[in-house]
Amino acid sequence: MTATQTLIDVAESYLRETVVPQANEIDRNPEALRRVLHGLGDRSLLALRSDHPAQFRRFQEIISRYSGALAFLQTQHQSAAALFSKSPNNDLRNEYLPHMATGDRLVGVGFSQLRRRGTPPMRAKPIAGGYQLDGFVPWVTGWNFFEEFAIGAMLSDGRSVFGIMPLVNSQQDRGGSIEFSSPMAMSALTSTNTVTAEVRNWHLSEDRVLFVKPPHWMETNSQTNVLHHSFFALGCARAGLDIVERTAQTKSLPCIRSAWTKLDRELTECRDRIFDAELESIKSYDDRLKLRAWAIDLAGRCTYAAVSVSSGAANASTHPAQRVYREALVYAVTGQTSDVMAATLDRLVRE
Repeated sequence: MTATQTLIDVAESYLRETVVPQANEIDRNPEALRRVLHGLGDRSLLALRSDHPAQFRRFQEIISRYSGALAFLQTQHQSAAALFSKSPNNDLRNEYLPHMATGDRLVGVGFSQLRRRGTPPMRAKPIAGGYQLDGFVPWVTGWNFFEEFAIGAMLSDGRSVFGIMPLVNSQQDRGGSIEFSSPMAMSALTSTNTVTAEVRNWHLSEDRVLFVKPPHWMETNSQTNVLHHSFFALGCARAGLDIVERTAQTKSLPCIRSAWTKLDRELTECRDRIFDAELESIKSYDDRLKLRAWAIDLAGRCTYAAVSVSSGAANASTHPAQRVYREALVYAVTGQTSDVMAATLDRLVRE
């Protein structure tokens, strides 16, 4: 057994034994979420995306099966670790990266706004010693979990600047400020404390810059990594089928077992094709989009099946079927581009 396989086994054991029994509480309670996040850090599992990228997808699928809130929160930090690992800023990389697997340094991300078309919500302009940042960050997950976050802002020539900012209301001596909203009331993953941020005249010094990316980098990166968010959906779909399978053991209805068998077969096929596409890197962009849409569709149908077999009990906000169904809604739009939206809609209206 390889060291990487051992990490995945450690992760699944921890998730099954510690996270599963309190998954509903973790979804609602930030303190419960904080405890299990630190548990991942205690097992050096918080930088797999940079340390073991090939196995990170499997980890992402597993954790999404057992707790959507924990999956969503930790992936913000994992994304930040991946940024640090690729940064040409050696001092910044050496300051943070060795401490990120254990969670001794916790960092979030706030650059989804770079996907938006039209006037950039977050703007940067060169000034002496770095950049001045102004604008609005519509989505930063991890308020009161992470100490800092990686921000993305657009320059006037279309390039994008990535740097590190505090994830706490702050004022600079020269007049810059960052102010965060209260955590949003979300349909799912509420405990992850997702906020917005207003940035005014913030001086991002050169030593806090991760890198400057060329024009259209975010669009190109989203296309290259179009399958990455599929692993959330795959894990969520499996969580739905776990509920269906357990219910089949208590309700002696052939229709439940039949539905599980058919959905399990389809999910296995979808999963195999997505992992093959990631490993071989030979699928066309259109093919990858279709696979992403298939995973999103399956998460919706498998969790809807969980709701159906749970009957009226699934109306309770604390029921596991209700939780995973709401998680599927989140994953349908996580990391969404217009291409992903089009592929999702095309699959939903297919004849």
